[in-house]
Amino acid sequence: MFELVCAKGSSFYIQSPAKIGLVKLSESEVVLIDSGNDKDAGRKIRQILDANHWKLSAIYLTHSNADHIGGCQYLQRQTGCKVYAPGIECDFSRHTLLEPSFLYGGYPCKELRNKFLMAQSFDCEELTAQVLPEGWELIELPGHFFDMVGYRTADDVLYLADAFSSVETLDKYRIGFIYDVGAYLETLEKLMEMEAAVFVPSHTEAAEDIKELCRYNMDVVLEIAGRIKEFCAEGISTEVLLQKLFKHYGLSMNMGQHVLVGSTVRSYLGWMKDRGELDFCFEDEMLIWKTV
Repeated sequence: MFELVCAKGSSFYIQSPAKIGLVKLSESEVVLIDSGNDKDAGRKIRQILDANHWKLSAIYLTHSNADHIGGCQYLQRQTGCKVYAPGIECDFSRHTLLEPSFLYGGYPCKELRNKFLMAQSFDCEELTAQVLPEGWELIELPGHFFDMVGYRTADDVLYLADAFSSVETLDKYRIGFIYDVGAYLETLEKLMEMEAAVFVPSHTEAAEDIKELCRYNMDVVLEIAGRIKEFCAEGISTEVLLQKLFKHYGLSMNMGQHVLVGSTVRSYLGWMKDRGELDFCFEDEMLIWKTV
């Protein structure tokens, strides 16, 4: 873990629970794409920088989930580097209480105010095309989170953040976190048409071809939507629907899973309502979802 791997040319990644991009701008200057999940990840990145006599000038964030920004505060304090994030992700990075609050739908209890959902805040600036290194292309990848982006470097290496999950993760957990289901599917369709020398997703192996994996992710999303439609046939509350999905897919409920999967299921419900596949009503002062 935390092995430095060359993707192509001056574009590298650090093998970690959420891959960290590292791109050399010169023999002495580098930038990162994301920063790992916590202060310890930041320390390990710093060790790689020091061992290679590299100066870190900036961190370019793909999105603001804690496992991608957790090392930023440490690295910024140690190196003085700038950190850039796109759109809403910049606000979530400056005010990291927003992530557990958003997931929970209110002020999060202390069990949710942990490093897995709430990173340490840091100074973050709005990402614009003007601050990108020369030869880079910004790729919009909405769906998983609000304004998530990817980066194509001058080496034609495309860093994809959490645009899709591995087959192993989907087979184990099935319901991966998604904020906007419609945008997520559109992003997968777009990626299936894209070419790159190397694709570097955050949570699965780097590859030259991602079409089959994108298709598998799409199939899983549509399968889950079909299951939700089936469970809503007779009318069901959100909490009971969540219970049925957990039991159907063999998932274990804890507070973290409750907010992550619960938020995702509500996103499915909203997407399917807008598509005319579901509707809701109130029975005995309870919100009930029904298949149309």
